[in-house]
Amino acid sequence: MNKKGIRTLIAALSLTLMTGVFAGCGGKDKTESENKNVNTISGTITAVGSTALQPLVQEAAKNFKAKNPDATINVQGGGSGTGINQVAEGSVEIGNSDVSAESKIKDKEKAKELVDHKVCAIGFALVVNKDVKVDSLTKEQIQKIFTGEVTNWKEVGGQDLAINVVNRPSSSGTRATFIDTIMDGKSEKEGLGTIQDSSGSVEKTITSTSGAVSYLALSYLTAEKRENIKLVKIDGVEASKENIVTKKYPFWSYEHMYTKGAPTGLTKAFIEYVMSDENKALVEKLGYIPVGDFK
Repeated sequence: MNKKGIRTLIAALSLTLMTGVFAGCGGKDKTESENKNVNTISGTITAVGSTALQPLVQEAAKNFKAKNPDATINVQGGGSGTGINQVAEGSVEIGNSDVSAESKIKDKEKAKELVDHKVCAIGFALVVNKDVKVDSLTKEQIQKIFTGEVTNWKEVGGQDLAINVVNRPSSSGTRATFIDTIMDGKSEKEGLGTIQDSSGSVEKTITSTSGAVSYLALSYLTAEKRENIKLVKIDGVEASKENIVTKKYPFWSYEHMYTKGAPTGLTKAFIEYVMSDENKALVEKLGYIPVGDFK
């Protein structure tokens, strides 16, 4: 090859090498730009309210955080009334509730400012101390127990044992659901029994108090917890997902995540995640019922 040919070949090779270098640099810049856009969801929000919904929101928040490291979701209990009122006041971004906002906010105009997101459904069970020899109660019998008309288990087919009622505070959405679905709107007798403000407190009181009766969310009643307390059927029907979905069992409600106005940013992204198909497996695993399962 003559000198001219060699110079031409060297020039061509140099051009090819430089093009590759620039292409590599360009590719690197694009990758860095893309990486910066991967985790665009960031910020901090707080979800407060229903202790029945709290386990799902907490676990969903952990999974969401794993996907979005710059996002933080603080989850607290306090009861449905607390959640609804705090979100209405603008103190928190999300108010978790077992009941409608209208039932917990006296100012109806404030209630209209809230946007309801039904994220799932939840069942509840009547629970008693393991020493109680009753397997099923009618709604009428339950009403008489919680209004103080029936005070001994022998009056409803059990043994001669005093009934110890364990109730929830007025802010509790679980209590509101109990009054609406089981008590048919009747209020419990004032001052009857004791009041516990969380599912954990109810469980401990039931297990340690002879003749005790109360109610807990099925999502809370794991296999381990069921070893220490007894679930009672209502009108002969067991508390189960199948019986709830087919409307055979009455003690259940939808779970709501309320926002003041339409959600945006991190709040919107998190609620969409909770309601997504991706999160459905967690919903079912924790004992909740996906909204789509209702026909």
